[in-house]
Amino acid sequence: MGQSKRRISIILGLLLMSGFWLCSVSLCCSKLSCKAGHSGPTHESIQAVFNLEPFRPAVNLSNPTIANISFTLYAVLGVNEKTQILTTFLWLRQYWQHEFLVWDPDECDGVTKISLPVKNLWSPDIIVYEFVDDDVSQACPYVYVNHTGHIRWDRMLRLVSACNLKIFSFPFDMQNCSFTFGSYMHTIRDVRLSPALSFQEMSRNSKRYLEASGEWELVDILGEASILQFGVDEWDIITFWVVIKRRPVLYVVNLLIPSSFLMLIDILSFYLPPHSVDRASFKMTLILGYTVFLLIMNDLLPSTANGTPIIGIYFSVCLALMVISLLETVVITNVLHNNTMKYKEVPSWVRVVVLKHIANLICYQWPERDKAPATSQKDEPEILNGDSGVWIVQPASRTPAQDQSSSLGAAALPELQQICRYLGDLHDHLTSMHKESELQDQWCHVGYVLDFLLFRIYLLLISCYAMVIISMWCVWISQS
Repeated sequence: MGQSKRRISIILGLLLMSGFWLCSVSLCCSKLSCKAGHSGPTHESIQAVFNLEPFRPAVNLSNPTIANISFTLYAVLGVNEKTQILTTFLWLRQYWQHEFLVWDPDECDGVTKISLPVKNLWSPDIIVYEFVDDDVSQACPYVYVNHTGHIRWDRMLRLVSACNLKIFSFPFDMQNCSFTFGSYMHTIRDVRLSPALSFQEMSRNSKRYLEASGEWELVDILGEASILQFGVDEWDIITFWVVIKRRPVLYVVNLLIPSSFLMLIDILSFYLPPHSVDRASFKMTLILGYTVFLLIMNDLLPSTANGTPIIGIYFSVCLALMVISLLETVVITNVLHNNTMKYKEVPSWVRVVVLKHIANLICYQWPERDKAPATSQKDEPEILNGDSGVWIVQPASRTPAQDQSSSLGAAALPELQQICRYLGDLHDHLTSMHKESELQDQWCHVGYVLDFLLFRIYLLLISCYAMVIISMWCVWISQS
């Protein structure tokens, strides 16, 4: 008994479904009705179409519904390099054929287009495969329907999509992100996709609206229609490649120019005299200022786990060059002061290598000091220690008159003996000062020669480094 009731209910359900399908076929085979004195199809005939909203609007279900897609890139809202996410705002337009919404304009008072709520009509489930967040843009609840059954749906789309961002050339980088449009459920047997406009027209329209929008500018929009196969099923998809380029003016003014100024000051600091000015303190203050500059500008630099932008490498190398400059100053300061305080003679190999070969190599010249005429050995006085602690100043060569004066000096007064003692101490002190001055001059020459040599090597390193950076950016600009 239960099985017979179940069979009866199944048969009734099939009859109802067949009757509903026959009614829909009869509706689609006939046009929408219009009444005299009314503009457009009647409400009853349109309501009958609304009742068929769950079904794909095709008389023959073996024929796929063709949907056309085009969009206009209105704005680039954000690029998150760390999470590899691109946020854009699109004006999306979709077309498809509704075979049940057909009427004769002559019978409907010349009405060729009406607007209907999209929630009451079947619409293709077109999505973007790269989306990673919900669309929070304002929904457009209506569509335009032509008397031939063509539907146009214009809507705004805030698209948060995944994109493989390459930031090595930041701030002169160019990104190529893909938007893949396709149906989520319907295969190519049900829905086929094609672009509504050519890719050149979409690119031209987008450039007109995106021209004054933010730090990004549109380079081109490319596209390709293809078939996505997953297992035994196939989906029709359209892939758009949106190529955008960053405007680097903001980053050049806020990052590159201040960094270049600090490096220029570091180079000019070599012209400070190392023997009379504390050049090391100046360079340490400069390094501290550069570190604070990097901390302030850290938020402007993109950061990813895949790589480091070239501008980050540029800042790191600039900081390393400043540290090398400070180390060079420490070495020169040690040569100029530490060695002279120890009264060390300049080694012979240092004189040959530094004061001769390196000085000639860098064309270093220093003013010669005026040397006093050398006194003969016979004119130099000798200080002798006489008996009973009496100091006698004797010349190198003695004459009979000098012998007589020396005998008188032996019997001189105690004040004269004290003066002779002071003269001897003064002579020793002047001799020590003269020797110290000569050592200081020698080590100063060594320090100046090394300073000139290291300064030119430092300039060579900075020049080569600047040429490499500029060449890489020029290559990128030429390729873009």
